[in-house]
Amino acid sequence: MSGQNPYQLLGGEDGLRKLCAAFYRIMDESPEAAGIRAMHGESLAAIEEKLFEYLSGWMGGPPLYARRTGTVCLTKPHQPYAIGAAERDQWLLCMDRALEEVGASAEVKEMLREPMFRIADMMVNR
Repeated sequence: MSGQNPYQLLGGEDGLRKLCAAFYRIMDESPEAAGIRAMHGESLAAIEEKLFEYLSGWMGGPPLYARRTGTVCLTKPHQPYAIGAAERDQWLLCMDRALEEVGASAEVKEMLREPMFRIADMMVNR
């Protein structure tokens, strides 16, 4: 282990922005992610920025989302959407593909696998 957090290992702000851009592009283009893509507006720019801000603090970088919103609660913003195991798995598929696309190391993928599953699973509300 390198002793660095995922934010650092991904390359800081630039690396995390690339990950978030890849995530939403993959979601937008993947038929397997149509269920979660339909939950988003036509433009993904605003939600991409929110994901970047959230993951920044969650992965050990600046707590941008908490600074902007005063909280890191994710369940409330997701309540209006019917999220089941299928939607959770679509989100995780997009994130796995995005991590692969940006060249995340095996160390980063291992660090994130279980915590990413837990956070995605917390959004399940049906």
